[in-house]
Amino acid sequence: MQETPQQYTKRILSYSEGGDAMQLLESAPQKLASLLAGKTNDQISRRPAPDKWSPREIAAHLSDTEIALSWRIRQILGTNGIAVQAFDQDAWANAFDYGHRDPSASIELYRVLRAANVALLKSVPKKLWDNYGVHQERGNESIAHMTRLMAGHDLNHLRQIETALAD
Repeated sequence: MQETPQQYTKRILSYSEGGDAMQLLESAPQKLASLLAGKTNDQISRRPAPDKWSPREIAAHLSDTEIALSWRIRQILGTNGIAVQAFDQDAWANAFDYGHRDPSASIELYRVLRAANVALLKSVPKKLWDNYGVHQERGNESIAHMTRLMAGHDLNHLRQIETALAD
């Protein structure tokens, strides 16, 4: 049974609850790199189940999600209340061939984009963190909410990689 957008949001936010969202955002790319360092192609390419992504695919997803986040943050900071389009992560995984992406390139893209996003968030006045976008599926999401959501999203996927590599 698929989660509703509200169930998804609640679950993802629970992963970062009590943590410093900005600190979690800053540390995630290094944690991803550490998890994949020294792993064989077979280890990072193995799916834990037919309907679950491999560590390689998760790394590609994290880098592509950061592209979407980069655009969303800038739209919302520039235009409060703007409509925010959802994207189909499985369609992206298929169209962009996540199963054959170079994990080093995914990690580097994720690292660079995340550093730029964190620097931007630190540079804007805190009052702009109340700006929100109207997400196509989840409704109003402020910049503050999005930072917590992305921190939880990172932790969710990093745990999935840890589990996949432990099997």
